[in-house]
Amino acid sequence: MAPRAYWKGYLRLSLVSCPIALYPATSEREKISFNQLNRETGNRVRYRKVDEETGEEVPSDQIIKGYEVAKGEYVEITDEELASIALESTKTIDIDEFVPRDEIDELYNIRPYYIAPDGKVGQDAFVVIRNVIEQMKMVALGRVVLTSREHVIAMVPRGKGLMGTLLRFPYEVRNAGEYFDDIPNVKLTKDMMDLARHIVETKSGHFKPQEFEDHYERALQELIEKKAKGEKIEIPKEQPTGKVINLMDALRRSVQADAGGRATRTAPAKKGRKKIEGQKEMLLPITGTKGTRETAREEHRKPARNHAKQRKAG
Repeated sequence: MAPRAYWKGYLRLSLVSCPIALYPATSEREKISFNQLNRETGNRVRYRKVDEETGEEVPSDQIIKGYEVAKGEYVEITDEELASIALESTKTIDIDEFVPRDEIDELYNIRPYYIAPDGKVGQDAFVVIRNVIEQMKMVALGRVVLTSREHVIAMVPRGKGLMGTLLRFPYEVRNAGEYFDDIPNVKLTKDMMDLARHIVETKSGHFKPQEFEDHYERALQELIEKKAKGEKIEIPKEQPTGKVINLMDALRRSVQADAGGRATRTAPAKKGRKKIEGQKEMLLPITGTKGTRETAREEHRKPARNHAKQRKAG
């Protein structure tokens, strides 16, 4: 079954245009969704549109649009009046400008769409527009009306077609300072950053979305299957969370836990021992007093001298 287009119209670059269709690039239909039921009867619960004052249900043909200009006062807006301000972008995506891709803040991205030719007519024009965007290594910005609202859409080549991403307007983006200004400037020690960097290095890999797993969705499916079979559902007891003494202790424990996991996964025991030795040298027992720090440094240096002697003797 061919995918159903979400929007159809024209893509235009100056005087070059072609018919196109937009298709949602993502979908959440596969996710489990629930219906609301009446506990006593087991019947579906449906929502009905009722008059706020009378409580009576209002037929669809009696419902109009209104904007509240004051408390309890509304301005009625008809569909004909809305049609009078219809923009050309309702049926045409005009490419207004080209911008470097790295200048678009990800915060402005809303949702992606696939853009493909609509029919065989104008396919040459579509390919010309697509190829010139690719060769210029830029992002094409245009305007499109979806669900009666105009959006800015950023278009980039993807495969043989285009991917268009709806962008937010500036008034829709909140000021980050409202949330980040109160974060203090914490002075971190080199030891802390070394441990944190070590944790990151052990967890570094490559982006592989095909390996993503929705653990909640899987658990939800298993729960439904058990309920359908009449099996009893055991509610797990809440596990107490471990209290972190301090940041340095949390970093040390993270490295130790990760080292233990790698040792279990790796087959050669010898290599695992070497890694653990290296990690012990890095995990200094740092506390809050000067004396203990100096003692820790001395104890840390001794193994290093022993290793040096052994190498010299060999």
